[in-house]
Amino acid sequence: MNTHPYLRAFLAGVFVPTLVLPLILTGFIILRLILHVSVPIERGIIFPMAIVPCLFGLWNMLWLASHPRTHLAIGVHGALLPIVMAPIGAVVASCLGILALGATGVTLFQVCEVPYALIACGFVGVLAVYYLLWKYIVGFVNRTLGIA
Repeated sequence: MNTHPYLRAFLAGVFVPTLVLPLILTGFIILRLILHVSVPIERGIIFPMAIVPCLFGLWNMLWLASHPRTHLAIGVHGALLPIVMAPIGAVVASCLGILALGATGVTLFQVCEVPYALIACGFVGVLAVYYLLWKYIVGFVNRTLGIA
């Protein structure tokens, strides 16, 4: 089955965020409507819901195209995606007024101050989660679709 490998790679990449983002959206709805958290979280969910699935699909297509030359494992390739997404997300969040950079940390929604040390620890955790997602789930879908 060698027809349309990049289309299959894109679909395999979009699989994970398509399953996970509705769960995150449910959590945001519970926070906003049931627990009455008074921060405008609607602005913070626009970027992930619109961009992340496309980035996953395009990143998987990039892995398929570059794998014969680089021989990079899919988990490592997937763990590099947050390094691309974090600056883009920070710029978009800053432009939307969701994030403000400070001397010791960032301010989210003009309410919550998060120190840079905590962000660095969280980023390392995100890299580990992305590695595992890409190695086991996206890799499995790639093998199932015959592109790995």
